[in-house]
Amino acid sequence: MTGSLAFTIGISVIIILVIILFFTFVPVGLWITAFFSGVKVGISNLIGMRLRRVVPSRIVNPMIKATKAGLSININELEAHYLAGGNVNVLVDALIAAQRAEIPLEFERAAAIDLAGRNVLEAVQVSVNPKVIETPIISAVAKDGIEVMVKARVTVRANIERLVGGAGEETIIARVGEGIVTTVGSSSSHKEVLENPDSISRTVLDKGLDSGTAFEILSIDIADVDVGRNIGAKLQTDQAEADKRIAQAKAEERRAMAVAREQEMIAEVQAMKAKVVEAEAEVPLAISASLKEGKMGFMDYYNMKNLLADTDMRSSISKMTEEDKEK
Repeated sequence: MTGSLAFTIGISVIIILVIILFFTFVPVGLWITAFFSGVKVGISNLIGMRLRRVVPSRIVNPMIKATKAGLSININELEAHYLAGGNVNVLVDALIAAQRAEIPLEFERAAAIDLAGRNVLEAVQVSVNPKVIETPIISAVAKDGIEVMVKARVTVRANIERLVGGAGEETIIARVGEGIVTTVGSSSSHKEVLENPDSISRTVLDKGLDSGTAFEILSIDIADVDVGRNIGAKLQTDQAEADKRIAQAKAEERRAMAVAREQEMIAEVQAMKAKVVEAEAEVPLAISASLKEGKMGFMDYYNMKNLLADTDMRSSISKMTEEDKEK
């Protein structure tokens, strides 16, 4: 009796565990919700999703939403998009928003946009409600050398057909900045830009900047125009400073050459003085030789000495006279 009771309890526990595992693995509650929502999905499909490591709620709930919105979508398409790495919930929301806004958007196109890494729901919203892109402050220089700083607001609308492979907001901002720099640079004076800022928007808008992008430019409005630095004067000042430094370098070079030449002349004078001293040292030897050879007498020698003494005396007197005059 005790053995049969234990057996019955064991069988009951096993049955309970099997039921728990069944309801854990098979989302019966989700199937019931889908059934009463009008979504035809079988238990086998839900089990297959589990086996394919797909969260059934992430497929069935968007499917219920799409069915209630009147969209005709195959559940296998949603599962394939999920397995490809797409966001099924955002995809369905985008299709519903496009349907309400009467924007022609097929499932394949929306799935391609989502898989391309773009927010397809945001793209649909921007198609309905245009977006304003504000550029940073763009610095440009007119022909008179005055810097003009411009800030623009670009109103764009998403182009669903070009979202796949089309350039984004960064390209729009870059092209608008290039157009502003070109327009301001071609103006003869910064006053023209300040007087007619709408000329910038007209010129830039006529360039077709939205070509190859995922947006359609509706308008370009100049939000702010300010006058900056006098770039032309600054460049001239920098050039003058550079010319001044070049002239100073050349003058320093010439001065160094003059100093070197002066030192060379001083050395040359010292060399000539050395030669004079050397020549004067040979005079006594020549006189001695003349006396020995009889070419010169003693009286001639004394006369020469007297002449030299007289010359030295006159030189001394002339120096004393010059000093008296200076005093």
